[in-house]
Amino acid sequence: MTTYAALLRGINVGGSRKLPMADLRTLMTGLGLDDVRTYLQSGQAVFSSAHGDEDSLAADLTAAIERQSGFRVDVIVRDHAYLSAVADACPFPADRLEAKQLHVTYFSEQVGLGRFAEIDPAAYAPEEFRLGDRALYLYAPEGLGRSKLAEALSRPRVNKGLIATSRNWNTVVKLVEMTAG
Repeated sequence: MTTYAALLRGINVGGSRKLPMADLRTLMTGLGLDDVRTYLQSGQAVFSSAHGDEDSLAADLTAAIERQSGFRVDVIVRDHAYLSAVADACPFPADRLEAKQLHVTYFSEQVGLGRFAEIDPAAYAPEEFRLGDRALYLYAPEGLGRSKLAEALSRPRVNKGLIATSRNWNTVVKLVEMTAG
């Protein structure tokens, strides 16, 4: 059995696309996933499975959520080893920053700097971003809600063809803890 986190994109935000976490837990258990737990209302679930294929697990969850809720929710599934490696590889001093200042955007596939060529990092200083393994780290000193760089990084043309979903540093750390055992 492997422990995974499912990261759901864009649910329970701004009063639309409601998906109660109790319903999500029931749905996931119905798919044969074990030890299903959720974190917050913003779309994180942890579960165990012998299945082992992150992409198929994500596709199964996406399809089941759409059948149940009537709307499509993009899902990224990652195992503990990946989540831990992303946290460990953070290029910013996470231990000295507030959680609201540091975010990770998880991508459905590896991305290169060319995807962000239209973004001039100097224009957004002191905000900055760095790429990792299927992840983007964002330092936003004033928080995500005030970040002009976050807005530029999330433009549809920048993320075309990808599933991308962001989490603050507290959630990044919590998911590592929840998937650890």
